[in-house]
Amino acid sequence: MLTTDPFDDDHLREECGVFGIFGHPEAAAHVALGLHALQHRGQEAAGIVSFDGAHFHNHRGLGHVEDNFGNASVIGKLKGSHAVGHVRYSTTGETLLRNVQPLFAEMEFGGLALGHNGNLTNAMALRRQLVRRGCLFQSTTDTEVIIHLIAISLYSTVEDRLIDALRQIEGAYSLVAATKDTVFGVRDPLGIRPLCLGRLDKAWILASESCALDIIGAEFVRDVEPGEIVVLSADGIRSVKPFVKRPSRFCIFEYIYFARPDSVVEGTSVYEARKRIGSELARESLVKADVVVPVPDSGVPAAIGFAAEAGIPFELGIIRNHYVGRTFIQPTDNIRHTGVKMKHNANRPMLAGKRVILVDDSIVRGTTSRKIVEMVRQAGATEVHMRISSPPTTHSCYFGIDTPEREKLLAARYDVEGMAKLIGVDSLAFISIDGLYRAVGEPGRNGAEPQFCDACFTGDYPVDPTDYNNAQSDTKQLSLLTEDTH
Repeated sequence: MLTTDPFDDDHLREECGVFGIFGHPEAAAHVALGLHALQHRGQEAAGIVSFDGAHFHNHRGLGHVEDNFGNASVIGKLKGSHAVGHVRYSTTGETLLRNVQPLFAEMEFGGLALGHNGNLTNAMALRRQLVRRGCLFQSTTDTEVIIHLIAISLYSTVEDRLIDALRQIEGAYSLVAATKDTVFGVRDPLGIRPLCLGRLDKAWILASESCALDIIGAEFVRDVEPGEIVVLSADGIRSVKPFVKRPSRFCIFEYIYFARPDSVVEGTSVYEARKRIGSELARESLVKADVVVPVPDSGVPAAIGFAAEAGIPFELGIIRNHYVGRTFIQPTDNIRHTGVKMKHNANRPMLAGKRVILVDDSIVRGTTSRKIVEMVRQAGATEVHMRISSPPTTHSCYFGIDTPEREKLLAARYDVEGMAKLIGVDSLAFISIDGLYRAVGEPGRNGAEPQFCDACFTGDYPVDPTDYNNAQSDTKQLSLLTEDTH
């Protein structure tokens, strides 16, 4: 059974990562490196499609980028000077080979490869319409809806067909697509999901995050704008903006957890933003303590900011084992209590006899938080206070993040005092929504027109979740067909 992390279900799961390049003789090798840098965005599957001037070449597989593209012979078969790639964590559809992206289809105009980061909120409604028209679906992912909309469009050019499809879909999406002579990069009109543009010599590159440009030595050029289509071809680069301009609603959770700390998104260093979040958190909810300890690794930058603002020593009181694999053998029943210690272990000398402030990025179900707190107490901490660098997660995300149903979110069922009792801490505090906005450069949250997508904290969805409001929709699985993964 494939599991992204068998001992930690207390974080929201990353969405997906996309990468595209046009005009480089070693296109596929650069895509593979870019996907390696984006591995944190999806660990279930990876794929690359390239074009060599005559034929498309494709390799997709379950597992990590290194599992699929670590062999030089695989890269050698992906010939061509332009290519697109994708790393996946499933938010719709099962973890099966037929759902691994980029999806590829033969169209009237030739081949099309498409990779998608995000989630369409009207995919089920569109899928039913397309099936009635006779479209035959081969996957259970919402991305295939876009493929079919492009295929049935009556417009003549690929670009116009793509625009026609985009006008019909709702939700969050950053797309990379490749045809025989073009690579497209697309961002949804609200800019919920990230996408940036880079350059390496004469080649143009599209990537979910700037850290994927760094790994290949490419220069960051700019973020793709919300609602923009970037067209890369032998003629150079061209920008198309087919949508009416709307205020951006970039996902604020990218700053809290999803993006890599060394990335710069929307002009802001993720690492610096997380440190500022920690500083705001300290100003809002400081408590007397001897040491500030991050829950590794995602809590580290915020804990650094918290400790600096509070004037309390920062220590690595919890050590993370980075070698717990995604398919690590499950412990037998008689040693199942080892659980979280497979991934985290207390650094006893830094905890014993201390009043400890634990800093983490979020609490989802609360299961791992409870185990971490218990472990810190067993290491001799006299007090344990937990500080969270996000507001309480009270609502599900429908835009490409795998959140549990709302009734399984701890903050949807308990107030802060009730949550503190459940996870066993002396005190618990979350950053305020305005404090979070201040940390990312805003004076506060504009309730009438929020500057970010923060629906997981507020329930204020920037796009109507059409499918999820339809009680007849099976929103988690688009097909009843199962497949042997062996």
